[in-house]
Amino acid sequence: MMLDPAQLAALAAVHRRGSFELAAAELHVTPSAVSQRIKALEEKAGALLIRRGQPCRATEAGLRLIRHHDEIALLEQTLAEDLPGLSAGPATLRIAVNADSLATWVLPALAATPGFLFDLVIDDQDVSQEWLRRGEVVAAITAHPGPLQGCDTIPLGALRYRATASPAFMARWFPDGVATETLTRAPALTFSDNDRLQTLWAAARGLDPPVLPTHRMASSQAFVTACLLGMAWSMNPEPLVAPHLASGALVELVPGTALDVALYWQFTRLAAPALAPLTQAVRRAAAEMLV
Repeated sequence: MMLDPAQLAALAAVHRRGSFELAAAELHVTPSAVSQRIKALEEKAGALLIRRGQPCRATEAGLRLIRHHDEIALLEQTLAEDLPGLSAGPATLRIAVNADSLATWVLPALAATPGFLFDLVIDDQDVSQEWLRRGEVVAAITAHPGPLQGCDTIPLGALRYRATASPAFMARWFPDGVATETLTRAPALTFSDNDRLQTLWAAARGLDPPVLPTHRMASSQAFVTACLLGMAWSMNPEPLVAPHLASGALVELVPGTALDVALYWQFTRLAAPALAPLTQAVRRAAAEMLV
């Protein structure tokens, strides 16, 4: 059974944009055309592929077809390198990246890899592998080494974090040093519900606060700025705070207590040939920044 590329593209667009109208705008067709394509694909597959709602989301069967669509697009991109007449423009590459890697070392790797349009899913390194497992991305930077069926994994090194705050914050909240009791009162920063770095760092110090009072900010740069302004303490990537530590604008809560988070580049085997230039660029950029 041959699958219609236009129908697969419509399925992927509705799932990723969340509505038939936004998918139609992306594909330069009418919402009615998108609906007809998905209906025809569902009839061919004999299964519900999109759950209509706000937003629309693909079913498990739909996600399998979206993954197939992405892998075929990348294979065609590789073929177009040998047969330029087949090229229809740059392929869109959807990958899952944690925000701290994006803020510190990933962008140079993307910039060094022309020929793609990048669609980045920003999520914590502890859960980014799930995007790959579900078939929503073709590659991910993750804290999980695998194994994951149908995927290859390359170790990249570790991103080093420092528990940092401003001197004024330290004087206010930790005048006698960091302890479980003071951590239960001092405001921290949390990226999302999946962010466990602050808790992991405290546990490694033998501290076990039942609750960390926290601001929630989904931005690596905002973490650093908030610390500089004395709003909170947080686990910040060393590359982002090294200049501030050197100048004294930030200090470590406990000197010399880094937390290293191992990272891996994980990708589907079918997409490996097309991803080879990006894989090389990711490894180079990681070697320059990670420990």
